Amino acid sequence: MFIGHFALGFAAKRRTPRVSLAALFGAAQLADLLWPVFVAFGVEQVRIDPGNTASTPLDFVSYPYSHSLAALVLWGAIFGWICRRVAPGALVFGVIFALVVSHWFLDVLVHRPDMPLYPGGPKFGFGLWNYVTPEKVLEIVMYVIGVWMYVRATRPQDGIGRWAFWSLVVFLLVGYLASSAPPPSVTVLWVMAVSLGGLTLAWTWWADKHRVPSPG
Repeated sequence: MFIGHFALGFAAKRRTPRVSLAALFGAAQLADLLWPVFVAFGVEQVRIDPGNTASTPLDFVSYPYSHSLAALVLWGAIFGWICRRVAPGALVFGVIFALVVSHWFLDVLVHRPDMPLYPGGPKFGFGLWNYVTPEKVLEIVMYVIGVWMYVRATRPQDGIGRWAFWSLVVFLLVGYLASSAPPPSVTVLWVMAVSLGGLTLAWTWWADKHRVPSPG
């Protein structure tokens, strides 16, 4: 799951208008932001294995601390507490917590059975990545609905709020649809993941900063 996570971040803006979209994206993608860091330090393992599924050349050998349900419950509570301290709103903690934990449930839909319930525990996955067209339709529909909800909840203050936002929307969609060769090494993989994650969050913060909640 890729843009499906961003879809939930977009949609959540309606419930937490004072929380930056970058924080909402960070919550929905927290597992994937932690994962390359843990891989870089050897805490978690991934193997480049073209054909592992029809949609990805990666074999997620072990990622109990970034992707298990139990770990995400803990990360969600921590990140939710931080966001609630920064942004006002009765729903902030609950929305951030739900976004972090939602990552596990969305990934279970598409992954093969490699999503751990807890470190060392049973693993789950329905394998939708092996059915390319249904998986892409699902994510694109989620994405369109999420973007629509965000657009309904906010309005641009200026040209940056309009064009930075729409260019971000296109960038994420094209990145999802574009086919690419498997990375040449695990090092290149985690470096790219960290770099793209940082770029996306910075771009998102910039675009959202130039938008305000819509009246009503």
